[in-house]
Amino acid sequence: MINSGGAEREDGTTMTDSGTGSWRNWAGNQRATGVEVARPGGSDEIASVITAAAGQGRRVRPIGSGHSFTAIGRPEGVQLRLDRHAGLLGVDDAGLVTVQAGMPLHRLNAELARRGWALTNLGDIDRQTVSGALSTGTHGTGARFGGLATQLRALRLVLADGSLLHCSATENPEVFAAARIGLGALGVLDTVTLQAVPAFGLRAEEGPARLPELLEGFDEFMESTDHVEFYWFPHTSRCLTKRNTRVPLEAGLAPLPRWRAVWDDEVLSNAVFAGIVAAGRRRPTAIPRLAAVASGGLGARTWTDTSHRVFVSRRRVRFLEMEYAVPRAEAPAILTELHRIAKAGEFRAAFPVEVRVAAADDITLSTASGRDTAYIAAHVPARTDPGAWFAALESMAGSVGGRPHWGKLHGLDAAALRTRYPRFDEFTALRARLDPTGVFGNAHLDTVLGPVPAG
Repeated sequence: MINSGGAEREDGTTMTDSGTGSWRNWAGNQRATGVEVARPGGSDEIASVITAAAGQGRRVRPIGSGHSFTAIGRPEGVQLRLDRHAGLLGVDDAGLVTVQAGMPLHRLNAELARRGWALTNLGDIDRQTVSGALSTGTHGTGARFGGLATQLRALRLVLADGSLLHCSATENPEVFAAARIGLGALGVLDTVTLQAVPAFGLRAEEGPARLPELLEGFDEFMESTDHVEFYWFPHTSRCLTKRNTRVPLEAGLAPLPRWRAVWDDEVLSNAVFAGIVAAGRRRPTAIPRLAAVASGGLGARTWTDTSHRVFVSRRRVRFLEMEYAVPRAEAPAILTELHRIAKAGEFRAAFPVEVRVAAADDITLSTASGRDTAYIAAHVPARTDPGAWFAALESMAGSVGGRPHWGKLHGLDAAALRTRYPRFDEFTALRARLDPTGVFGNAHLDTVLGPVPAG
């Protein structure tokens, strides 16, 4: 039972001093009660929790900040929180930064900035822990850039037997190839070493555009500068484009005035948008008109700031999300069809669709493994049935071999995912070797990876 002294986190976790509590993810669509929570500090304590649970035949599920929409982090035995295992261990002269895996990205970004370093690419949310972001394949945008896991240079896992396994491109390379996006299925990330780059600025240019023109010149637009994305408002042809160009800090910064940042990012993007979403929940038939209102408020703006302040946006309106990674050449056709069925009134979507790109990588279960990729992300308000909207995206993406983001909603199982990932069986064989009794599993992993074979 939760007592009145329990502390509640941003993701909804509540805990008592006795180590039990309830848990829900950020969006509120994944929940668990009667959770046994362990909060180890240090590698030895992590190993002790794991071996004790394994000895009792119980499962251990590591959890970060709860920003996944799937049940990938849902606990069934012991929930392993690493908020006491979240320190910066060092940054060397070459920019190799080593941290304990529970450190949140926003803290890491601040620590690096103070030392004159930065991560070369980020997603637009920084509330995740480093371990959670890496394990689920978090990415940003940029035709020449990969996701967060491509910046990983070494890691250390705590295995099911409590032993530590050091991994890099030269030490246990077959594990390193898979564990960079390991879904928490191979072991618990203990420490990670990322390659930082000298701190840099981003010149941000935002403005309205029309979907047909963006799709007609899709490749040209998405390659027009370093980091490009756009948001399309269903039921309209209107889009908001974001183009971020890397610039040296010595060139000077020109951040948004405080009043403009608050007005645009807090009032319009969060408070006003929250009102539009709430109105759409009350009257779903009004959603197309509300989408026109939301997109009509788009204005152009340009500013320059340190990289992490431009990459990251605050998301205060809670939602559910599905995101599919598709071969980049297929994205315009999928978006064209989504636009057609939106105009036909086959679904109602209050949230914009986010479109990003990434370079191919060589990570076993990366959504961009082996191919240049476009990401198409659909959203609905939290506590809403995604219905036909998500089903339409999943069907279209599936027809071109689309791969779902590991932390975002989808309906695929291991049999379907095996057809999307050429190295899928390589990963599951490694899982069976490192965790032969399924200590790190849960029902969701048993669905998307298959159960660990009985030894």
